[in-house]
Parts: sequence; structure tokens; C-alpha cells
Amino acid sequence: MRLYYREILGGLGCPVEDAWNGLEGLEKALRAPPRLILVDVNMPGLDGHSMLRRMRQEPTLRAVPAITITTETGAEAASRAYQSGANLYLPKPVRPEPLATLARILLGMPPA
Repeated sequence: MRLYYREILGGLGCPVEDAWNGLEGLEKALRAPPRLILVDVNMPGLDGHSMLRRMRQEPTLRAVPAITITTETGAEAASRAYQSGANLYLPKPVRPEPLATLARILLGMPPA
């Protein structure tokens, strides 16, 4: 799945970094703050919600837009994503076109 998302976001002309788990993602983001964070909730170790909450405590990451992607659906799952600090919540499966469009909006890029 990571390669799938890498292709979609890389197609926007943005550099893409990925991580195996939430802790690695947090460490990478702290070293080089990204322009956009795409978070899978179900990651080993530090899950996506915990990673986002920790990122939102960091001044350099607080305002970075974040999209949460998860297999969890429904109002409770969406609420949890937003409470964790997500700007958008997308249930899987996520199609390429909507993800690319939403990423462009969050990045302040013109429409394709």
C-alpha cells in the first residue's frame, strides 16, 4: 500500500518519504518537516492516532496538514481521526483521483 500512495503523491511533483511505523514517521517528520502527512491508522508500534497527537505537540509540525487513512469506518472512527489532529479522514479503499485532489487542496496547489 505504501508504494500505491507514494505513486499518487509523487505524481504531484512532491518529494515523498515513507515510514514502516509511527515512531519512524514521527522521527523523520521531526528531522525534516513535510508539507503534508498521510497517516495510516493501523501501524505497528506507535499507531497513526498516537503519532498525529505527538506531531501536533511539536511547533514545527503543528500546522502541517494531515490526512488519516484507515479501514475503520463510521462516525466514531472519523471523530477519533479529527481528535487526533487530522485535517481529513478517508476510509479505505482510497481511490487515486480523490486522494490527489485533496492533497493538492491541502498543499495549496492549483487544480489539475
